[in-house]
Amino acid sequence: MGIFDFLRKSNPPPGGAPSDKKVAGPARVVADKRAQTYDRHEAIQTLAAMKSADAAAALLRRFTFSIDPSITDQEEKELAFRGIVDTGKDAVAAVVEFCVKAEALTWPLKILRELLDEADYRSELIRLLGRFDTEYARNVEPKQQIIVALGDLKGDDVRSAVEPFLEDVNETVRFHAVQTLFAQETQASVPALVKMLAAEESVRVKNKVAEGLMNRGWTVPAELRDSANQALQDSSGFSVAPDGRVRKGAGYG
Repeated sequence: MGIFDFLRKSNPPPGGAPSDKKVAGPARVVADKRAQTYDRHEAIQTLAAMKSADAAAALLRRFTFSIDPSITDQEEKELAFRGIVDTGKDAVAAVVEFCVKAEALTWPLKILRELLDEADYRSELIRLLGRFDTEYARNVEPKQQIIVALGDLKGDDVRSAVEPFLEDVNETVRFHAVQTLFAQETQASVPALVKMLAAEESVRVKNKVAEGLMNRGWTVPAELRDSANQALQDSSGFSVAPDGRVRKGAGYG
């Protein structure tokens, strides 16, 4: 059992009824988009002062909606963010559970980055990404945001977790998967990146792969050069030279 499995067993999932009755009242206000700004601000401050797992779970609800004006929305979210972070590691389980269900992960990922060291943060992102597949999804934003966040981290486990998403049905997800893999600064992903070219329909994605290979001087494996060259020449301004390096322009095959 990992640390996060233990934490999840120890805390109620966010969104459910808080076990602490003192949390219930302000939690309802924080989650109410139609509440008066003053009341919601006061409720956020009240929960932040508690520094408990239940209070942190309640504060997370503020990230499920936006209000006008945007400056007020940002101020409230910053206040909720700081309240959760100040709770410390007790808030981790609630944040992770929130990530599993959330429509967008901008704020919860920022919170996890504050609460965890790099190794634990990387591991948690990889676990969260593992919940997704490469098939059609109504909302790809959480998956996409995790892949982007992993681009700031390095490790063979990151590479292994992201490579499958080179085959995602969503073009934007594939694009960001390419970016994250190049950010790993290892040629270990070259075969996977090159293999995707044959089936890739997006010129944007093909060009991203070609530019990345060319700029880094990485070599296309001999057995993949013909197919890669054909894929690039069919729809982009790149080609594979006889030495396996990608060049701008055609006629190197």
